[in-house]
Amino acid sequence: MIETERLVLRGWRDEDAAPFLAMGQDPEVMAYLGPLQTAEDVAAGIARQKELLETHGHCFWALEERATGAFIGFCGLKPGAAGTPVEGRVEIGWRLARAHWGKGYAREAAQASLDWGWAKGIDSIWAITVPANVRSWGLMQRLGMTRRPDLDFDHPLPGLDERLKAHVTYSIERP
Repeated sequence: MIETERLVLRGWRDEDAAPFLAMGQDPEVMAYLGPLQTAEDVAAGIARQKELLETHGHCFWALEERATGAFIGFCGLKPGAAGTPVEGRVEIGWRLARAHWGKGYAREAAQASLDWGWAKGIDSIWAITVPANVRSWGLMQRLGMTRRPDLDFDHPLPGLDERLKAHVTYSIERP
């Protein structure tokens, strides 16, 4: 578990499924991520994160607001996706419920994730997103990440909408 002033990054719980599903069915939240999620997608996603946590000691952790204990999204580190430039590297990622956008939570959680990674000896951390996701790559830049245009790519995920195939790549080295 990682704690910040306003947030807790922790392992996933069964009770996270319902708010995670609501987030995954919000067209604005999913605008740059793919189709709206089903209950089955959410269950599989939570199972993947639990397995990553057990195997690697980190994952895209569930994100909880300290003041309320409410699930508000996820943020953390995981192995990069196969068939992408971040495969075999540590990838940082985040997704927050729309009601929690604009409060600085993504940056707070992402910085805590980077700090955790550096403390664990990770040498570099990578991130990917679609070019249209200005909020996401803007956060990458605010975190000190550097755009790697030489590693931009078309995502190999099957069935991905054509407008979501092109991806940009960012990285940061351990200070």
